[in-house]
Amino acid sequence: MDGELARTTFHPLRLHRIYRLRVERSGDRVGLITRGGYDWTKRFPWIAEAALKNRQKQFVIDSEAVILGVDGYSDWNAQHSGKHNDEVQLCAFDVLAMDGDDLRNLPLSMRKANLQRLLARRPDGIFLSDFEQGEIGSDLFVAACRMGLDGLVSKHRDRPYCSGRCKHWVKVKNRKHPAMDRSDTFR
Repeated sequence: MDGELARTTFHPLRLHRIYRLRVERSGDRVGLITRGGYDWTKRFPWIAEAALKNRQKQFVIDSEAVILGVDGYSDWNAQHSGKHNDEVQLCAFDVLAMDGDDLRNLPLSMRKANLQRLLARRPDGIFLSDFEQGEIGSDLFVAACRMGLDGLVSKHRDRPYCSGRCKHWVKVKNRKHPAMDRSDTFR
């Protein structure tokens, strides 16, 4: 188990469920696609504009849409209300394709390096999700709960991309987060 945890990357969760987005850029077109296949490009204009400002003309990013509060953490209630859609930003955590190349078979560590290069000069409206590596899961989870985050997602850094749930990643939820009160609403 020790070696397995050392190959794990932990991601603090900002939001979950309906706010997961896939950003698809091809030339001058950008699409913000939900897990359910809906196009939310017009709903979140700041993200679409920011994606168009990137020098790279073709990419697919796996991400979440978030509204950051004054404390710098995601504001679930503001996001859930739908009244601040023009303030929604992109929290990017993976890149699936870039410059015509399918990156999904690369290990997470290589996709993270590609994502960092892609977003090196990112405009306002897009930021890179924090991630940590190693045997820090329980301490990081406690810290994430103290900060009021949803929880953590843990992924093996040497695994290829897997859409949907798979045995190579684990989501640990903060049961005290306000989103848990609404969880039955989104099933």
